[in-house]
Amino acid sequence: MPTPAQASWLLPLPLPPLLLLLTLSATGSDAVHCFTQYEESSGKCKGSLGNGVGVEDCCLNTAYAFQEPGSNLCQPCRSPQWSPWSRWNPCSVTCTEGSQLRHRRCIGWGGECPEKVQPGTLEWQLQACEDKPCCPEIGGWSNWGPWMPCSVTCSKGTRTRQRTCDQPIPKCGGQCPGEAQESEACDTKQVCPTHGAWAAWGPWGPCSGSCHGGPSAPVERRSRTCSAPEPSTEPPGKPCPGLPYEQRVCSGLPPCPVAGGWGPWGPVSPCPVTCGLGQTMEQRKCDHPVPKHGGPFCAGDPTRTYICNTAIPCPVNGEWGPWEEWSKCVRPKMDRISCKEIPGQQSRSRSCKGRKFNGLRCGGDQQDIRYCYNMEKCSWKGSWSEWSTWGLCTPPCGPNPTRTRQRLCKAHLPKFAPTITTVEGQGKKNVTFWGTPSPLCEMLQGPKEEKKPCLHVPACKDPENENL
Repeated sequence: MPTPAQASWLLPLPLPPLLLLLTLSATGSDAVHCFTQYEESSGKCKGSLGNGVGVEDCCLNTAYAFQEPGSNLCQPCRSPQWSPWSRWNPCSVTCTEGSQLRHRRCIGWGGECPEKVQPGTLEWQLQACEDKPCCPEIGGWSNWGPWMPCSVTCSKGTRTRQRTCDQPIPKCGGQCPGEAQESEACDTKQVCPTHGAWAAWGPWGPCSGSCHGGPSAPVERRSRTCSAPEPSTEPPGKPCPGLPYEQRVCSGLPPCPVAGGWGPWGPVSPCPVTCGLGQTMEQRKCDHPVPKHGGPFCAGDPTRTYICNTAIPCPVNGEWGPWEEWSKCVRPKMDRISCKEIPGQQSRSRSCKGRKFNGLRCGGDQQDIRYCYNMEKCSWKGSWSEWSTWGLCTPPCGPNPTRTRQRLCKAHLPKFAPTITTVEGQGKKNVTFWGTPSPLCEMLQGPKEEKKPCLHVPACKDPENENL
């Protein structure tokens, strides 16, 4: 699917002399917010063209996307198809067995997803989950240990004691309620020395000069006293650290700042695309005058944009549809090859869909042919498989979802030659088993299928509507 930059070589048509640059009125279709890009990884619209655009005009280019008024859902303009499955939501409970959901959405425009599903429709899957096999159990505290020494050697401080969470020990990540340590005040009955501390700085004094550029840089000075408090003499306290004064270089009279001013708007750029909608731009410079000496830059934007409409549909490349089922495995001029080591042939085909407006045709083959052994309804000895993995929870959004696992009677296929030579000198061709055999298994001891309910099932909520 071409981007706006690629469209210039796909449709080398002259630009119409008049393009719609300002407000577009949505005629013939609903008004939407049009964008130039659909981001596959996040499902978000990128590159805003503007509001009030007709959905049919926006989707003249199938690489574009749109949002309907009042919706966070981004819909690409291409033919509808299922999005990738989302990540599984967190498990509905943090311990023991719970359930989790994931979803995918039919996204696109101008058609339907398989099974006639409308664009915007959500499909859900639900599965069982288990973050931890057990839930936390709280433990019990031991008796308090002895008090530690006081935290200071003079005046008043604190002392602490501790206990351990082991009577009993908590299980599965649990904890004991409360604290493992407690503290209380303690008094040493000893007088502490008073250490000196600086009082606040006094005001800056007058500058030693009146201008910059002389033999020495002018400075200003301020001082402070060690009086908040003064150090004690008995017991002796520590004096204040550092100097009682500081100085700095005076700042001179700076030039007056000059605020910047916008120059005139430049010409409108040509429409950058030859099909669908594009975006033109005009620019201006902050040079009438240029800001100087710390003056503020121009307020406002240096660019402004407009939507331009070529009214020409963009090419839509063809896309292969899914392969059809393989045809029956047959061999010309032979009535029955079932259950025999006689290779036949079968084919399948696919259709190239959606090509419009001189888009590229699908690459590759429309038909696929292979060699095969016909196993349809052949009675072969079989054996029971191990239990399959548990399936998804169904119905994912309905009441009481369940999950299932099975054991299947699987046939032992005969040891026919895996390759054949059709024409000497052209190598060997692979041969595929085709058809559904009728396996013969001994009586199974026990059930063939098991079901169990899915627990703690979350509700199905559209993620695009949660922030509206």
